[in-house]
Amino acid sequence: MRAAVAVVLAAVTAAAIGWSTLMFTTMRAGERPALTTWIAVAWVLFALAVLALRRVPARAVAAVVLAGSALIGAAGLLAPPNTSNDSARYAWDGIVQKAGISPYDHPPASDALDDLRPEWLFPAPTSVGSGADGEISCPGYRYDGVRSVDDGDPLCTALNRPTVLTIYPPVAEAYFVVVRLFVPPEAEYLPMQIGGLVLSLGVTAGLIAALRRRGMDARWAALWGWCPLVATDAVNNAHVDVLGAALAVLGTLLISRGHRVWGGIALGASIATKLIPVIVAPPLIRRRPVAVIVAAVLTFGAVYIPAVIASGPQVLGYLPGYLKEEGYEDGSRFALLSLVLPGSWTLPVAAVILAGVAVLCVLRTDPTRPWMTQVVLVGMTLLIVSPRYAWYALLLVPFIALSRRWEWFAVVLALSARSLIPSLTVSRVALAIAAVVLIAAWLIRRRRRASPTLAPAPGSAPTSTLEAAP
Repeated sequence: MRAAVAVVLAAVTAAAIGWSTLMFTTMRAGERPALTTWIAVAWVLFALAVLALRRVPARAVAAVVLAGSALIGAAGLLAPPNTSNDSARYAWDGIVQKAGISPYDHPPASDALDDLRPEWLFPAPTSVGSGADGEISCPGYRYDGVRSVDDGDPLCTALNRPTVLTIYPPVAEAYFVVVRLFVPPEAEYLPMQIGGLVLSLGVTAGLIAALRRRGMDARWAALWGWCPLVATDAVNNAHVDVLGAALAVLGTLLISRGHRVWGGIALGASIATKLIPVIVAPPLIRRRPVAVIVAAVLTFGAVYIPAVIASGPQVLGYLPGYLKEEGYEDGSRFALLSLVLPGSWTLPVAAVILAGVAVLCVLRTDPTRPWMTQVVLVGMTLLIVSPRYAWYALLLVPFIALSRRWEWFAVVLALSARSLIPSLTVSRVALAIAAVVLIAAWLIRRRRRASPTLAPAPGSAPTSTLEAAP
């Protein structure tokens, strides 16, 4: 009966996510408020479900957490992506590679790839205006009109930025082609979504095993497995960030157990998936750094060098343009820092702050528990850099579970708010609230450590929700 309450709440969480996935999308005008409301409901239900796990008998915890993860994750499979079209590019890159062509050689709108275009990614325009700049009308809200980069032919496409080269690193590209290898070009979004579900469940299982091995409560794995962000962005939107997070966690767990070479290989592969996992690295070099660094660098080089030989500097793809587009070049992207600093100052100040945080994390890291500082470094990076997209927080969530520092969900929620409500004011308010939550949690923990009357006795059960939850 006690397990049933948690399972029911997990099922209701899945229902809320499934409903939001089926009924709403940011790609249609006017649906953001309803989608935001349902995602908020899912987050509340997630919190209640995790709290209900406290009453589940220890022997049933792993099964309940895995079942809930599968149920909530599967809710993301019910409809095509509803807040991002990135997985359309993943599918296209996989289709191109399957044909033996490097995704770094031609943009999707190149005439050289005409014969590879499936109807679901490149439908025929419904009408084309006269002249070279005539308006292109496309069938449905998922498609935009564009001109081919060679002869200016009108195209409709589900891909974003179809006139530029891919931005994704080689390990991500390898994942795309593996997923598409066993399906026909006509298979739409579902293969990438299933890949995201498999990876997310793998992370859940890995967290359960790691927590148990260290004598910690496996319930904490639900912070990843039952998290609405995982269902929406790792599964429904199928972001490749879930692969980067999975490899980063694998590398962390291996290095924490003394397997530095294998851990370095996993770390290098994670960085060659999305680059951003490099921010988990500093705490991992606290002890015997050479083995980790050499293994990671050699792995990164081993996957990049063949791509560079084949395509030259084009392997960078649209990365420089993306950084400029997102406002990192002129400093406008740093939502909190830009409140108090001129735009030209925000980038160097952010770099100094994050370098200082990284150094402190390295110095304070327990090599057997590097996630205690990794959660700080990843969370602070997201707080200061303030990306527009919530899926970057997929890298943070597993370290919240390992460290049991639930307060870092404030950063995840802040990025989710900005992703659903595209407003700089919303971003600043949400990030400021997150900063207040983090400071408050730090002060509470510091007070508990300093006060013998508040700190639990060694070996005793925790007495507060901060220490005991879930």
